[in-house]
Amino acid sequence: MTWTGARRGEQAKEAAVTVPGGRRRPVHPAVRALAMVAAFAGTVAFSVVLARLTLEPSAASAALVHRNIHPGRSINAYLDGTSTIEAVRQLGGNLLLGVPFGVLLPVLLPPARGLLRVAAVTVCLMTLVELTQGALVTGRVFDIDDVLLNTAGALLGYLLIGRRLGRAVHPRRRHWWHRLPQLRLPHRRPQGRPTATEPRDT
Repeated sequence: MTWTGARRGEQAKEAAVTVPGGRRRPVHPAVRALAMVAAFAGTVAFSVVLARLTLEPSAASAALVHRNIHPGRSINAYLDGTSTIEAVRQLGGNLLLGVPFGVLLPVLLPPARGLLRVAAVTVCLMTLVELTQGALVTGRVFDIDDVLLNTAGALLGYLLIGRRLGRAVHPRRRHWWHRLPQLRLPHRRPQGRPTATEPRDT
């Protein structure tokens, strides 16, 4: 084998090591920018809908709603004290309201990718919305169950769509443990018959 053929073989091995399993090529920057613009437009549209649903005054329901800081109380009230249609409308509506968070956040904010990060961002945003409507909007109160349902919807949207969409648009994130130096253990020769260079026990 010539030196050129041996060099080509080494390059082929290096390529096989650096790109295991045929990893997909990174998305073109123009496509990534277009996806982020679309995600931003979707976030603006969703924010308008969210504001109309949560921050619009409702004087007629001022005497009917009550603040809830106990997780599960409002959910149990809908399941036990209302019709099935009303329970589905209230609980399902809050779940659907959180789905866009799980779909748009991984594309718009790459550092927010990940199940725990999506949940944390959704909890913070929806808690702020609930506190604002409870303090400033007539007929609206703070309800911790709305935050929980919105967060569950965000996690559902992330697992179904957002996770794959974020990976398709942005390169795979390198965690801190990926940057640690590889720990190399000393090579140990297997126990067996002594070699010719090793002295024999006498």
